[in-house]
Amino acid sequence: MTKVPELFGSLVFDESTMRELLPKDAYRALKAAIAQSKPLTPDVANVVAAAMKSWALEKGATHFTHWFQPMTGITAEKHDSFISPTGDGRVIMEFSGKELIKGEPDASSFPSGGLRATFEARGYTAWDPSSFAFIKDNTLCIPTAFCSYSGEALDKKTPLLRSMEAVSRQAVRVLHLLGKTQVKNVKSTVGAEQEYFLIDKEVYLKRKDLIYTGRTLFGAEPPKGQQLEDHYFGAIKPRVAAFMQELDEELWKLGVPSKTRHNEVAPAQHEMAPVFNTTNVATDQNQLAMELMKKVAARHGMVCLLHEKPFAGVNGSGKHNNWSLSTDSGENLLDPGSTPYENAQFLLFLAAVIKAVDDHQDLLRVSVASAGNDHRLGANEAPPAIVSMFLGDELTGILEAIEQGSGYNSKASSEIAIGADVLPTFPRDNTDRNRTSPFAFTGNKFEFRMLGSSFSVADSNTVLNTIVAEALSLFAADLEKASDINAAIADIVARTMKEHKRIIFNGNNYAAEWVVEAEKRGLLNLRSTPEALKRFATEQNAKLFEKHGVLSRTELHSRQEIFFEGYSKIIAIEASCLVSITRKRLLPAVLEYSKELAATALAKKQLSQAIDTGVEERQVTKLSALATKLDEKLNQLITAIADSEKLSDGAELADFSHDKVFASMEALRIVIDEVELIVAKKYWPVPTYGDLLFSVQ
Repeated sequence: MTKVPELFGSLVFDESTMRELLPKDAYRALKAAIAQSKPLTPDVANVVAAAMKSWALEKGATHFTHWFQPMTGITAEKHDSFISPTGDGRVIMEFSGKELIKGEPDASSFPSGGLRATFEARGYTAWDPSSFAFIKDNTLCIPTAFCSYSGEALDKKTPLLRSMEAVSRQAVRVLHLLGKTQVKNVKSTVGAEQEYFLIDKEVYLKRKDLIYTGRTLFGAEPPKGQQLEDHYFGAIKPRVAAFMQELDEELWKLGVPSKTRHNEVAPAQHEMAPVFNTTNVATDQNQLAMELMKKVAARHGMVCLLHEKPFAGVNGSGKHNNWSLSTDSGENLLDPGSTPYENAQFLLFLAAVIKAVDDHQDLLRVSVASAGNDHRLGANEAPPAIVSMFLGDELTGILEAIEQGSGYNSKASSEIAIGADVLPTFPRDNTDRNRTSPFAFTGNKFEFRMLGSSFSVADSNTVLNTIVAEALSLFAADLEKASDINAAIADIVARTMKEHKRIIFNGNNYAAEWVVEAEKRGLLNLRSTPEALKRFATEQNAKLFEKHGVLSRTELHSRQEIFFEGYSKIIAIEASCLVSITRKRLLPAVLEYSKELAATALAKKQLSQAIDTGVEERQVTKLSALATKLDEKLNQLITAIADSEKLSDGAELADFSHDKVFASMEALRIVIDEVELIVAKKYWPVPTYGDLLFSVQ
């Protein structure tokens, strides 16, 4: 039987391990450095490195690596062994403070958006001591930031850490004005729910589109998908349950507080949700979770799909980002308490979030933009590309009352009596949940639901922290000039509601009427990734990131270039894959089946002219027409790919990739899916949606 308390964090050089293994002075110095966001002295670093090495060796580690998060969106690691030759044919195990604090990986082969040329190879990794080291695959992994030789951030962690410091500075500034001068630090916290698909590995290996792109580029809908809504929260199949159990145990060893597991809406779809953590730690842990999902699935003969839309016609996968702010004493600044109308601190921070989201809709949309997520946003399982906020009736009513300067009559929560004596009564929440909202208040945090399942949560939280820091800085400036703090807070909240209430929408975000209403309100509807990315490096956004020290103009423009390039590369890979499969497998299958039908008809006629061959003739006629159409659409796609290769400007290429290449792919897919419904099973060369979605029994 697994003893979870003993298992949890057993492979993490966490606070309790440090307290046990480090000398008191070194432990206090490390804690102070983390709390004050300051670097360690070389002496303390050497002591920490020695203790970390001894601990890692005892756990079976043979190597160490600086584990970082480049702009690829996944993690990177270069392993070095602990061995050091002694000169007499033997080795000793060494690990210094310098090796702990700094590494020098090759920076030329990672996306840099023009920051680094191929011949400019040097880059640096720097230890993030606020995220604990851990052991993975017998390797000591040290979470680090990654920067270029000239100091620009080449990763996702560095801007995230900067944004955390920015929102902390401004939140502390506001809290001090409210009289809470004991607060020294405010942390943004995140709980990242993770959705994913599991399919059988043998079936997966027969779909080259899944192997190369992570999604099916074609596939007719099966007779049964999610129509009966019988998969959501259904009994977990034994094979999947075994995977989930091992995944939890592997995550627990690494200190990832995996809490919830269940079946999601679509067949073969599932979800894992952890307990929240400090944002940079939660980001690291989510990257580990995605990596382990794939590894553990393979050990169970399955493949974990993290693409946002692996299958058309059923729900795609997202990542719900539960974000909040907490002081160093653990006070949640977004907790309304029992009387939110009288909670001035909560209302002030709530107003800051409202202002931030409305003022910077474009940045939030950019932070979730990708080729994969474009398939999901606006579908029936995800919010649209329009950013809005759900507050619920009570909070909206409170804010409207403050805006109008009127009193607010709180709606006392009622009791729910289900009707059977054996069942308990329980209080009804004053606010229902809205699962269609992109940015929903859920009691003491905001759930940002637009993130795609394959995303690093770093980008969205970098944006969230920065835009809230900006709103708080403007509020703090007003409060610093006020003679009456309480009156100033009321004025700020009322003004915020008046100027930004357009962003609040408590209705159905899936409804077509909302798109029309949002346009009337002046909200942005950036439907595609190329359209969104053009808003990223505007002058307004450049000034915002520079003001708070999160991204320099150079770093901002480089990221925009990386995102444009990444989008176009994904579309190019998908298009080339679809061309290859269609040309080499699907079109030959159509022709082969047509040949058999024609041969059957001829054989019948030879046997007797009286035999009716109408079925074969109609099918051959239809398939011949579809084969011609298939070839036509295939050639249109080939032409679009060739035309795209003539373009070099990032934004222009991304637009062309979306408008021409992707559009040609979709036109070809329509024909393929129609053909699949006609061609006999034995001739169709790849597994169907039914084979894939119901492969794990």
